[in-house]
Amino acid sequence: MFSGISIWQLLILLAIVVLLFGTKKLRNIGGDLGGAVKGFKSAMKDGEDEQDHKRLADDDQPQNKQDAEQKAEQEKDKA
Repeated sequence: MFSGISIWQLLILLAIVVLLFGTKKLRNIGGDLGGAVKGFKSAMKDGEDEQDHKRLADDDQPQNKQDAEQKAEQEKDKA
């Protein structure tokens, strides 16, 4: 993991952190961090969905007036 730190040093460091902050505070911090990550992922997904819907809506719109007229004529012929 870290080149100069052994597993025992990491365990001692973890014990000191637990003594300083307490398990309840660390649990709260972990929960808050997890909630923030979950919210970020959700926002990213919503943004991607919005872009997909916009892209699909742009594809459905005719590119120019001539295409719109042809599409209207085809719809009249179907009816």
